[in-house]
Amino acid sequence: MPETMSDSPTNFKHFIRIIGRGQRAGRTLTMLEAEQAMSMIINGQATAEQKGAFLMLLRVREETPEELAGFSQAFRVHTATSVADLNVDLDMGCYAGKRRHLPWFLLAVMLLAKSGKRIFLHGTHEPDSKRLYLKEVLPQLGFDVAQNSEQAQKALDTFGFAYMDLKHINPQLDDIIQLREQFGLRSCANTLARMLNPSNAAHSLQGIFHRKIDEKHRETAALLNDANVLCFRGEGGEVEFNPLRDVTLHLSRSAQQSSEDVKATCETFITKPQELDAKQLISVWTAELDDAYANHAVVGTLSLMLVLVNKLDWVEAYQQAEVMWQKRDKTWPVVLPEDNLAATAFDTTGKHYAH
Repeated sequence: MPETMSDSPTNFKHFIRIIGRGQRAGRTLTMLEAEQAMSMIINGQATAEQKGAFLMLLRVREETPEELAGFSQAFRVHTATSVADLNVDLDMGCYAGKRRHLPWFLLAVMLLAKSGKRIFLHGTHEPDSKRLYLKEVLPQLGFDVAQNSEQAQKALDTFGFAYMDLKHINPQLDDIIQLREQFGLRSCANTLARMLNPSNAAHSLQGIFHRKIDEKHRETAALLNDANVLCFRGEGGEVEFNPLRDVTLHLSRSAQQSSEDVKATCETFITKPQELDAKQLISVWTAELDDAYANHAVVGTLSLMLVLVNKLDWVEAYQQAEVMWQKRDKTWPVVLPEDNLAATAFDTTGKHYAH
């Protein structure tokens, strides 16, 4: 007979026993049990050994949508409430980092912001991943990384978008992500960070790397009854359209799920650059540099945003995105700091860990 739990568990080992007893005796957690278990971890009611065992057992078996939904509920309760008061239209978790191409999605964010939408970006720096993260790129482009909600509010009011690190939003969740340095493996925390929507925005755009995880995101969003979520397999796992690959868009709008297949938009094979220079984002924006891959990546990513936020079909969204990109104000919106003019380029030829 399956083991059941009361509404008030007193010992975390019961959750480990449920998921760790093997294929025949073990089972998955219900949504309520998952919320209870993660709440105990957040509140320090599990030892370090118990937390590690729990997370790695889930890693081997993989989490169900019900478990992810319960975990998400636990972390949302412990998210800084000031961030949820920022009045944001679109929330984007940027957790994969880039290793083959620059974060061209940032230019799409700037375009959407100039159309009047407010976008909140959040992420972290994952140990040992050897990837280029957005918080490293932004200062090179003249944008500040917000340290608190007041600074995020100022950036939103000035530019229409803001970035905050997860450690300032939900330190307990960031702590679990940083455990990769000890485990040598990721846990479900990376998925949960993408799903977090700490700004309580009406729309959430989520990029993932592995096949089928996009479907799990959609099903989890439906269980959470999130208003508008779009998940897709992004370039390198980031929230960026890959113009070289067909992709399926997975939508959940207030528990109503749907999907749409989209064809690649760039037919020419693109060789990845040997290094990534963040200043090229500026050069492409100002049209000093014409980069075919960048143009397709920006327009494609903006199209995803328009599908989600403006509820357009892909064809109309892409047409609008192309016009917005072509008619953009090509003036870079900030003055570059002199001490960042010679920033070190990111080497793409080294060893990187897959997502």
